[in-house]
Order: sequence, then structure tokens, then C-alpha cells
Amino acid sequence: MKIKAWLASLSFRTGLCVGAFCILCYIISFAQMLLPISVSAKGTLWVVFFGLAKAAQYSALLILGKAGLERLKKMRARS
Repeated sequence: MKIKAWLASLSFRTGLCVGAFCILCYIISFAQMLLPISVSAKGTLWVVFFGLAKAAQYSALLILGKAGLERLKKMRARS
């Protein structure tokens, strides 16, 4: 519970940065499949970056919370 409370206390901008990091990790986790390296190395890199992406995704959701997600929807609707 301490971690959840600490994440919820972080700012909206921090939540957006963590969300951007999440997207970057997703891109890297799949783009590394194009590298000319062994299959086991590709699998290891995929597990690491996909795991980071999932952790960042759930952290961003905790940071943003319900009010932050509504704020993002409003920002998206304006543009």
C-alpha cells in the first residue's frame, strides 16, 4: 500500500513521462526482433523490455488515476 500511495502522490506530468517510457519500451521490445542476434538473446531482450513496459504501464495508471485519465481524454478531444 505504501508504493500505491506514493505513486498516487506523483504529478500528472510524471504520469505522462512514465506513460511515454511505457510506449518506448513496447516499441523496443518488438523492434529488437529485427536485430541480427541469436534467438535466445532476442527472447531475453523481449522479456526484459516487455516486462518494463508492463510495469511502466501499470505505474502510469496508478500515477494518473481516474482524474488524470479523464484529463487526458479531454486533452485528446480538444485536438
